[in-house]
Amino acid sequence: MKQAVAHAVRDLRALLDASPVTHGMTIRARGDHIYLGRDEPPGPYTAPDDPDDRVRLSLLGGDRFGLSVKRHTGRWERTPFTGSPAELVQAICATMQHLVAEY
Repeated sequence: MKQAVAHAVRDLRALLDASPVTHGMTIRARGDHIYLGRDEPPGPYTAPDDPDDRVRLSLLGGDRFGLSVKRHTGRWERTPFTGSPAELVQAICATMQHLVAEY
């Protein structure tokens, strides 16, 4: 795992728990990506052991990340949001509550 991703994962726990919108979200890192999700029962389009990922932060370079959302088809769609993990958590809380809310 790259150092920027490791630092972001470390900082994300406090950022997510600080907001009622993102409180309790799971954090999973793989390669240059950080997946934020929920521990929820699987939906109709997922296998029982698939993680319930909702959004993804992808390392762009330095400490900058791009934000993607998971579509109902399981594919990731990029959004126009880029920035630090703190800036992206703010964007998630401001515009994507419906995607990260608990079921």
